[in-house]
Amino acid sequence: MAPRRILVTGAEGVIGTAVREHLAGRYELVSLTLTPQDFPSHVADISDLDAIRPAFENVDAVVHLAASPAIETPWDDVLRNNIVGTYNVFEAARDAGVTRVVFASSNHAVGMYELDGAPALYDVDDERSYDHVAEIRPDSLYGVSKAYGEALGRMYMERHGLRVFCLRIGAVRANDDPSAPTPNPLIDLNAEGQRNRLRAVWLSQRDCAELIARCLDVEDGSWAVVYGVSANPRRFWDLTHARDLLGWEPQDAAPA
Repeated sequence: MAPRRILVTGAEGVIGTAVREHLAGRYELVSLTLTPQDFPSHVADISDLDAIRPAFENVDAVVHLAASPAIETPWDDVLRNNIVGTYNVFEAARDAGVTRVVFASSNHAVGMYELDGAPALYDVDDERSYDHVAEIRPDSLYGVSKAYGEALGRMYMERHGLRVFCLRIGAVRANDDPSAPTPNPLIDLNAEGQRNRLRAVWLSQRDCAELIARCLDVEDGSWAVVYGVSANPRRFWDLTHARDLLGWEPQDAAPA
């Protein structure tokens, strides 16, 4: 049976907000946030295992979104929030008897493919594409932390029987606009180059929420690494595995 009571960590963030807005009618959502919000939540720092444990009680599944999200995040923050915090979330889930975890990984776990290929990689007629078995090639300490989270999830699946779904998410924007210039601090692009990049990696809030829902609902499989980008005219992250395993089809697309 698909899980019904879902804990969302980082529920105050962009993706957390999308989950709360799009999936509230499908699941009983409970929240874990770093600071008090205008919606009910358990307030705790994910770097403190004992402080977050109560949020995991009587939960069927966890959507783990809480993290330092910037590519240029300094090491001390990566260590506390993305390394220690991610371990704490998996450990609290295991200890509470949670059956599955959906982990917000990132395309930056394999981001060196983009750094090597940009800016031609964003061209509509470029045929390069990278799938879920591409070699791990993080482009930053942030990317390293997401690769670590995937490895940690694999260990919790193998050793402790959790069902773990890792989402290598593209770019989800607060304004949901696929056309705005969006810099990648690791790549020197002008405004038009930034727009071309976003059109290739954009994931709409609706598509992102539905991808998470498919991970929560799927009855088969105990492990997956899939990419999350919308049906954009140019995509260099392959969606075949997400379609085959989860039955996910993105409904939105950036403009051509």
